[in-house]
Amino acid sequence: MLNNITIGQYIPGKSFLHRMDPRVKILILIAYMVIAFSINGYTAYFLLYIFTFMIIKFSGIPFKYTIKGLKPVLFLCIFTVVINLFTVKSGAEIFSWGFISIYTGALDLSAKVVLKLTLLVLITSLLTLSTTPILLTDGLEKLLKPIGILGISSHEIAMMMTIALRFIPTLIEETDRIIKAQESRGADFDTGNIIQKSKSFIPVIIPLISGAFRRAYELADAMEARCYRGGKGRTRLRQLKIGKIDIAAIFVFILFGAAVIIVSKYLI
Repeated sequence: MLNNITIGQYIPGKSFLHRMDPRVKILILIAYMVIAFSINGYTAYFLLYIFTFMIIKFSGIPFKYTIKGLKPVLFLCIFTVVINLFTVKSGAEIFSWGFISIYTGALDLSAKVVLKLTLLVLITSLLTLSTTPILLTDGLEKLLKPIGILGISSHEIAMMMTIALRFIPTLIEETDRIIKAQESRGADFDTGNIIQKSKSFIPVIIPLISGAFRRAYELADAMEARCYRGGKGRTRLRQLKIGKIDIAAIFVFILFGAAVIIVSKYLI
């Protein structure tokens, strides 16, 4: 499962998605999430999925690689469905056995929650898979620049967020390596109840935290050795510019977003 997490990784390419301005991609992502969590009809969800799969197709990112990023949220989806089935009592009753009763409202809510979570993971993965950490940092910094009037450094916030995303694959790889090392020493992570399994992961968590702090200190030393002093007075080799492809992407998304909202309002 650890190798299935795709958020934070980057796949080089020359597609329109790779060439888009990171600021535009971030803003479209935010608008996409707002639409995904505000619509209610299944027809609108169908359109969103078609739109998302088209982006994946034309982005040049392997479809299987994008889909496998959904596996880590499978448990969350199952847990959400189970909770909704036993707690939501709206709609007509379709099943009853003892104290267990399942209603149509519970099925409807469960399906929509799973659809929203899936869309969220897919579109977020596309952002990191098609944007380098440097461009992501620059885009976030530009978008957060207005908060500078409050005395908050947008550069430092963007840097922290990007470093956190960048280290997700690294920490996952290190976790996998520690688990294999512990298994070679006879550790068992599969048998026993939940409490026993949790205790068995203590030999993994401790060296993982220690390694994370070590990497943090090494990164801080490397940045200081290169005379890093924050974003003040810092210049960039590549300046962000809104191009024709970005304007076209914004125009297409506005039209599509309006169509999805209209469909969600008037259709099922």
